Amino acid sequence: MTKREAIFPADRHALYEKHGYSAAIRSGDLLFVSGQVGSRSDGTPEPDFESQVRLAFDNLKATLSAAGCTLDDIVDVTTFHTDPENQFATIMAVKQEIFSKPPYPNWTAIGVNWLAGFDFEIKVIARIP
Repeated sequence: MTKREAIFPADRHALYEKHGYSAAIRSGDLLFVSGQVGSRSDGTPEPDFESQVRLAFDNLKATLSAAGCTLDDIVDVTTFHTDPENQFATIMAVKQEIFSKPPYPNWTAIGVNWLAGFDFEIKVIARIP
């Protein structure tokens, strides 16, 4: 049986400890990353929406890096949006910068009505090199 290992980005372990979950779990050669939001270092949401999306990706990169991965190792993405109709153009512009060339990861976008004060969340599965 494959043993699971908790992964935490530098300087953010206390945030996950406070809420009782891991930033990511390594299981075999897969990394399952918990939803990442555009939280500042104190845990509060970045108020500007585009900046919040960019910060969520930065937090994702930090978690991936802690496991020895990069954005290129992502195979599956799920994003959560509080107002998809009005937010999608911004999200797609940032997404095109981050995933600028094929092969693109799988992507599922879900509209939700609550994200604990945030407006965008991204969770991924990556293959560990």
